[in-house]
Amino acid sequence: MKIARFSHNGAINFGILDDSEGGGTELVVLNGDPMFAGFDTTGERVPLAQATLLAPVIPRSKVVAVGKNYRDHAAEMGGEAPAEPLLFLKPNTAVIGPGDRIVRPPQSNRVDYEGELAIVIGSIAKNVAAADAASVIFGYTIANDVTARDLQKSDGQWARAKGFDTFCPLGPVIETEFDLSAANLETRLNGVLKQSAPLTDMIHSVADIVAYASAVFTLLPGDVILTGTPAGIGFMEAGDTVEVEISGIGVLSNPVL
Repeated sequence: MKIARFSHNGAINFGILDDSEGGGTELVVLNGDPMFAGFDTTGERVPLAQATLLAPVIPRSKVVAVGKNYRDHAAEMGGEAPAEPLLFLKPNTAVIGPGDRIVRPPQSNRVDYEGELAIVIGSIAKNVAAADAASVIFGYTIANDVTARDLQKSDGQWARAKGFDTFCPLGPVIETEFDLSAANLETRLNGVLKQSAPLTDMIHSVADIVAYASAVFTLLPGDVILTGTPAGIGFMEAGDTVEVEISGIGVLSNPVL
């Protein structure tokens, strides 16, 4: 099922996307955050066209990300793929939602897009075995791991380059029943295809990433893990629009300022 966080008539709610009897899509309004309150509904239905989709989750503690998790991307960055997941953090203040503007900071002369699959953690997870990873995953969404590429190179570490406000678009929904084995990721810049890869091209699997990350950090409900980007990264300019699409989840679209 697809879960959205949205605003309507001045209120922020969670809802389940559902086809309406007359055609189109509606949001079946939930009593609260389904990660904590379950899937009880209020009985209200809101037409999707009348709602504004927000980031489907605001991580309560952290965004964990994996670098160089596709061999072709590692090659385009000029190095070998790491033998183990290469972890870094993005602050939760970097998160924005669908349609929100990516703001290029004045400190950087090159800001890149990186389309990625994102894991949404659903329960407290520490030292989780790979075989048990599915039990702590609430669902999946789409991310754009926006990166100030010049600062990444000049700083020698990635905190500033990856951590600016607006550098972690998420959305448009969380899919709780996602079949990764059949899904493809595409990133388009102003409608032009820039990245395309099956998610099965990831070097380290979702289960292995959850196991590896949870051995380092205690993962909390609402934490997000970005799983890496395929080849085809590139820079964005003011006025551009970046769309990241993952089959089975949807399209995350953001304008660039």
